[in-house]
Amino acid sequence: MTARTLPEWLAFIERQHPKTIAMGLERVRAVADAMALPGRVLSRPARQVTIVGGTNGKGSTVAFIEAIARAAGLRVGAYTSPHLLRYNERVRVDGADADDAALVAAFEAVEDARADVPLTYFEYGTLAALWLFARSDLDLAVLEVGLGGRLDAVNIVDPDVAVITTVDLDHQDWLGGDIDTIGAEKVGIARAWKPLVLGDDDPPSTVLGHAYAIGASAVRIGCDFFFEPIDAERWRWREIGCELELPMPRLAAPVQLRNAAVAIAALRALPIDLPDAAYAAGVREAQVAARLQRFEREGVEILVDVGHNPQAARALAAWLAAAPAQGRTFAVFAALTDKDVVGVVEALAGQVDRWWLAGLADTGPRGLDAEAFAERLAGTAAAAGDRCATVAGALAAARSEAAAGDRVLVFGSFHTAAAALAAFASD
Repeated sequence: MTARTLPEWLAFIERQHPKTIAMGLERVRAVADAMALPGRVLSRPARQVTIVGGTNGKGSTVAFIEAIARAAGLRVGAYTSPHLLRYNERVRVDGADADDAALVAAFEAVEDARADVPLTYFEYGTLAALWLFARSDLDLAVLEVGLGGRLDAVNIVDPDVAVITTVDLDHQDWLGGDIDTIGAEKVGIARAWKPLVLGDDDPPSTVLGHAYAIGASAVRIGCDFFFEPIDAERWRWREIGCELELPMPRLAAPVQLRNAAVAIAALRALPIDLPDAAYAAGVREAQVAARLQRFEREGVEILVDVGHNPQAARALAAWLAAAPAQGRTFAVFAALTDKDVVGVVEALAGQVDRWWLAGLADTGPRGLDAEAFAERLAGTAAAAGDRCATVAGALAAARSEAAAGDRVLVFGSFHTAAAALAAFASD
């Protein structure tokens, strides 16, 4: 058989399951067992493992954990999703994206082991990442949950520390229609007698109840560890017996302090000692694309963000209010069909002067064209916005109207952010 390239493998694995999402661990666990390396099982891909779940802030929290651990000299693997521009972004070893050859070898290993077991795109990718990690002699693997937690493919791994950043409404068709039900799904990544780090000030009762029932040690923000700004350049993280004075993160938005604080708590819950200097260096250097990522063109500030649910929109609104533009604020908004787009607009309406609505019709069954998107937003502040077939077209239209001192926010999904970043790459 002719060897497949990485793009050919990605096209192949998209066709291996009739559904985009199929919750459950039996299939992926069976293939993982068949792929086990001699003396090294995929369910133990590193000497220490952290799984990061939650509604928002997962990617940033992973980035902080990874950066701090690497600053301390640890060899770290990080698995995140989805990607923005290249699939390779999902799998990092020692700070570098996996190259095409490594991913192809991993996909070949999955295919050799799976026999007739159908796997979704995400399950296939998760097994490939774990296979690579198991071969990479890692001190720490940081795994981001794709959807939910209890039945997510990464949950075949037993973490030494589990993290739940936040719990809010999102993916209700899969996880349930209320916070307690969603919390019950997300806390499925917790393990008996292991630390569970919680980034919500008031976690759902289902999260705390499950932790108590299995003997997981809940480490709660605002109860067991704390954070507060000192001034414009510094902030403080503390718990009983430890206080760290740290530089402000490079990542913008007040919520990033919370994400950094949760990451520090997760690392301190592991049975490893890190120097204080590593925490400072990691917080300062951590980066992740499309989290209020800033560009400037002809005096116009352009911000790209993956925020796609009301909780994320509230965080965006708080940042916009705290750092007002000199002039007007324009929004380029495009989202998928299963999102609470009305709730998103309501959260941001007070900070936006004009809207552009863009289509995502080319993103698969969850995509909407601009007209259908506008119909879903009827009665909101965004409904009267200009409509454009593509994100790139909407961004170009907003930029053409913006003057120096104005701000353009491009947001609504990973697809939206990816289209904006691609436009800037060719700008």
